[in-house]
Amino acid sequence: MMKKNGKFILCAAAAVWAAFTVHKVTKRKQKEAEKREKHVPYGPYEAVMKRPLDASLSLLALIILGPLMGITALLVKLKLGSPVLFMQMRPGLDEKIFKIRKYRTMTDERDENGHLLSDEKRMTSFGRFLRSTSLDELPELVNILKGDMSFVGPRPLLVEYLPRYNDRQKHRHDVRPGLTGLAQASGRNSLSWEEKFEDDVRYVEKITFLGDLRIIFQTVGIVFCRKGVSGEDSVTMRAFRGEESE
Repeated sequence: MMKKNGKFILCAAAAVWAAFTVHKVTKRKQKEAEKREKHVPYGPYEAVMKRPLDASLSLLALIILGPLMGITALLVKLKLGSPVLFMQMRPGLDEKIFKIRKYRTMTDERDENGHLLSDEKRMTSFGRFLRSTSLDELPELVNILKGDMSFVGPRPLLVEYLPRYNDRQKHRHDVRPGLTGLAQASGRNSLSWEEKFEDDVRYVEKITFLGDLRIIFQTVGIVFCRKGVSGEDSVTMRAFRGEESE
């Protein structure tokens, strides 16, 4: 009887040890996989210089553009009403959620049942002007100063899109989102979602100072010409549905 109990205890101990070993090896492999997937800065600009430049330039921009932002806020108040700012939760670096700030570009008009009217019906000529000139984006300078965003990076999209990205598209959140990005410099809302996300990931894979400068200058040119502000069939880009939109 004692021998049988001893064998049982040895077998049970061996099973526990084996399970513990398998768990330990599995955790180690998971950590190694996570380490391989972790974004590695392309060079010293991304690793050391980009964030300090964002902080200092956004502070300078807020000081210089303060009067313009004040006038814009007053016009929004007079033409579109309160609140002046449109604020919404968006995912940023490592999918961390933050509150984005923009000037509102639509009214709050509703139907007889109290439901908001379509974007097309709520968008005024003044709202279109704000969007086409990107003046509605100026409050995002505060987000850049705080560290939520960068001047250049993938645009911060809706939180509800997070589970719809494929494995490659998820890498757009390996860096801070931007006021503008490669996708915006390539065509703003005239591109498909898949084209935008491919541009985002290409940017994340190789971030350089000259590349950021090029994107900023290209964006200024596109904004000046007011290209690609709306989607093909609406004043705003159609919602991203993941594989449904392909």
